Amino acid sequence: MRELREAERLLRERLGTRLRVRFPIAPLTTFRIGGPAALFVEAEDDDALEAVGWAVAATGIAVAMIGKGSNMLVSDEGFPGIVVRLGRGYRWAGRDADLLTAGGAMPLPALAGIAMRHRLSGLEFGVAIPASLGGAVKMNAGAHRRSMSDVIERVDVFGLAHPGRRSLSVTEAGFGYRRSGLPSDGIVVGAAVRLAPGEEIEIREAMEEAREWRRRTQPLAEPNCGSVFKNPDGDHAARLIESAGAKGLRIGGARVSEKHSNFIVADPGASASDVWQLIERVRSRVESHSGIRLETEVELMGVVADAGR
Repeated sequence: MRELREAERLLRERLGTRLRVRFPIAPLTTFRIGGPAALFVEAEDDDALEAVGWAVAATGIAVAMIGKGSNMLVSDEGFPGIVVRLGRGYRWAGRDADLLTAGGAMPLPALAGIAMRHRLSGLEFGVAIPASLGGAVKMNAGAHRRSMSDVIERVDVFGLAHPGRRSLSVTEAGFGYRRSGLPSDGIVVGAAVRLAPGEEIEIREAMEEAREWRRRTQPLAEPNCGSVFKNPDGDHAARLIESAGAKGLRIGGARVSEKHSNFIVADPGASASDVWQLIERVRSRVESHSGIRLETEVELMGVVADAGR
């Protein structure tokens, strides 16, 4: 593929050995399945992101972001373009009164812990979300009736189409349920959350409750991507899946978790195709049973064979 070779050449000129070719990305996801990235860049600074932006502009090659990989399904064939992950240069946090700022690579549970140590309340729900701050902001992640949009004050975005960063207010970010209106080419390189003073013991108790709820209700010891489907208005995807008799349903190495029916577990030997076909089977059963067509939370990277995508 001419575009791929040219993108590799351009990135190699700017990044040298920091560019990786045919890089395995399954270990970077919580499903632990899928093929390699044709090109992989772990960006430590905006210069690296600028290099990616120019390569994309010059070649038109596809680009995708990966954070903690907790809501992502990678195709068995991998991704035929550039996969970008933010490196340690974007893993930082700072505080100014009740405003907590952090880089896009900062794990959300770790940021919740920092907020607790500063006696700042409002981010306790983040301890139950295994995502980077950037990924959590991009999809407006949430738990326990709280979402990132409840605390976000500012989002710092690096645009690849016209390389450079800009700051957006919570209104400009266009948040909705498990989504945002951030630019499709925008990489969340940082964000600021507005919290409130609180008592450390109460914050710690709320965080432990969230952790215990995860341990009790989710298949944490098995490879999965978190919640597969969004909850429809006034209902829960898990209840609809159980009512449709899809709990425990299996295709190949993929099965609907017996512990939480809105989770799909990848057993040994599972393929991305197994998972996606199971997603579609579950969705079809629920629609036939209740008339509700579930929307997915999981992001598909690449093309999954035999699954219509």
